[in-house]
Amino acid sequence: MKWYIHSITNYFNFSGRARRKEYWLFLLFNILIITSLCIISEAILDTTGSEIFYYVVLLYMLFIIIPHLAVVVRRLHDIDKSGLFWFVRIIPVIGPIWLFVLLVEDSSHGNNRYGMNPKNISNEDAIDLIGKE
Repeated sequence: MKWYIHSITNYFNFSGRARRKEYWLFLLFNILIITSLCIISEAILDTTGSEIFYYVVLLYMLFIIIPHLAVVVRRLHDIDKSGLFWFVRIIPVIGPIWLFVLLVEDSSHGNNRYGMNPKNISNEDAIDLIGKE
């Protein structure tokens, strides 16, 4: 959950690097939240006949677009690729597969043009303290 909150607090941060764990846990929590909201909205629809809760799901999805883009761009920076590689997903069939392969790649070692490696042991930033408490 701390990785999810960390990504939300970096709402407009498109610079720097994000490790795999940050991206995939952020994506996992989004899937869980959206699925839960959909189940709740379906239950409310069945009991009351009101579709109003679907707007909560829509609002959450609109809220999460920018943080999701930011964490994807930072993840691509971590493997020393430009954030513009996100548009590779537009290529039919092969594009989403290519983007998936890029997102599961390990970090480029050491510093790159986007900053320090977030997995670096000597890095004492707040991101390295997540999960070590």
